[in-house]
Amino acid sequence: MRPQLIPVPGYRDLPKAIDFLVEAFGFERHAVYEDERGNLQHVELVLGGAMVMPAPVDGTEYGRLLRAVDDAGPTGGYYVVVDDVAAHEERARSAGAQIVIPLREQEYGTDYTCRDLDGHLWTFGTYDPWASTGE
Repeated sequence: MRPQLIPVPGYRDLPKAIDFLVEAFGFERHAVYEDERGNLQHVELVLGGAMVMPAPVDGTEYGRLLRAVDDAGPTGGYYVVVDDVAAHEERARSAGAQIVIPLREQEYGTDYTCRDLDGHLWTFGTYDPWASTGE
């Protein structure tokens, strides 16, 4: 079964955010829809079995409800399972991600945590909670 929860992080500069998520974290563009003026209307990015739908923090109805991370920092974060955490951390660092918790070994696996260009908190690691359930 595919995951039924798809995060929708808000970004001030959505085109720049999409490029960053692709370059730094390895997401792939699954769907990108623009209106007749070229404004992004709907975006789907995938990484393995995960998907995010980044959206603009702008004057649209939904965009006004979202908020970009402000000086208070994020109120949550994202966790993504990856196979090669060390290579992923290096890719993210090279693309400008701010590494806030460097690569570390935990009793449940390896991970690291970083911030993207708008300050959203992302953790990438080997721990897969679905693996123990057989899904």
